[in-house]
Parts: sequence; C-alpha cells; structure tokens
Amino acid sequence: MRSYGQYCSVAKALDVVGERWTLLIVRELLARGACRYTDLRSGLPGIATNLLADRLRDLETAGIVKREDAPPPVAATLFSLTERGLALQPVLSALGTWGVPLMRDSSPDDSFRAQWLRLPVRMFLADHEPDRPRSTIEIRAGDETLVIEAAAGQVAMRLGVDANADAVLTATPPEILALMSGAVTLRQAVRRGLKVDGSRAAVERVLPRPDETAIAD
Repeated sequence: MRSYGQYCSVAKALDVVGERWTLLIVRELLARGACRYTDLRSGLPGIATNLLADRLRDLETAGIVKREDAPPPVAATLFSLTERGLALQPVLSALGTWGVPLMRDSSPDDSFRAQWLRLPVRMFLADHEPDRPRSTIEIRAGDETLVIEAAAGQVAMRLGVDANADAVLTATPPEILALMSGAVTLRQAVRRGLKVDGSRAAVERVLPRPDETAIAD
C-alpha cells in the first residue's frame, strides 16, 4: 500500500481507502452486510479476482474488514465491515450525494446492481403516511429486482421480488433514480416510459415531496 507521506488526516485516510476499488468494496459490504467472496465479485463487475483478493487483504490489515466462517451447514468465508469500516458510511453517503448530478451522464454499457439503490433509498425516500398499513413496491430495473417497503414511518429495501406488492415499477436504472431522487414526478416518469402496475398511491407515499421551487408538471 503506497503512502502520500503527508502529515494530514485526509492524506492518511487516502493512504488506506484511496486505492481504486477500495471504497466500492466498502459500498458493497455496507449494502449487503456479511457476504461471500463470490457475492462481492458479482457486485463489482470489472474487478480482477486477484485484485479483489489484494484489496480485501489490505482492508483487513487496516482493520476495516474482517472475515469469519459462515455458521454450519454452510462452508464459506464471510467478509464484513468492522466498527472502523462501518464508520465509513457517512463518507460513502456524502460521495453518493455529491455524485447524483453525475448520474445524468449514463451509458448503455454501464453496469448496474440492485443493491446500489440502497443509498438513494436512504437519501431520498421517506414514509410520508406512517399511519397507513404497510405497503410494498417491487422495482424492476433492467435485469435487477428489488422491493421497497414502507411501514410505521420507516422505509426499507431488500433484494428480490414480492408476489403481493402493492405496486410494480418497471423502468431503466436512470429512470428509477430520477424518480427516487425527485428529479421527476411519478406522472413525468410515466410520460418518459416508466410503467406502473398497481397502486400509484403506494408509490407516492415514499417519493420525495415537491417543494415550492419544484418545476410544475
């Protein structure tokens, strides 16, 4: 691990997490929790397996990542963040917020994984009607599927499908992000090609609420 050789906390931090792929490994572990090496690789399209192994070793040495055996009967090693690693969550959140405007420049060749929406869910969505019964929204973005649940004032996300979802949204990842971030309203998103099956009220329940400066639909 190379060092900037500077007596500065930013430089010292970058000595540890500034290498290519390192913060994306942290992103995956924040999004997934403890997971196998193969799970990490699937969430990091483009990384060479030897480079992932090297980065994980560096992160273990730095006290950011730990490994442990999965409980029986599973025979696998699980990687997870230590308390020191979990403390990077605000850093990733700040980078994610800063990077949202850059998402306008997308390429059809860009990879996408459903768990990458976990940060936008935390950043932008809220349960605006906490007294209503629990509701779920299944989101189909490209080949990826996830479920957003609103209940008792909380919004959560999980990977997978929900056969009993109150609403199903089908769109490209950029269209889903534009809707989640409040860049477009649900009506505008539908005009742009987003498909809604089921309750639009369930979707509106969690979307950002427009303020006085929002562009009128």
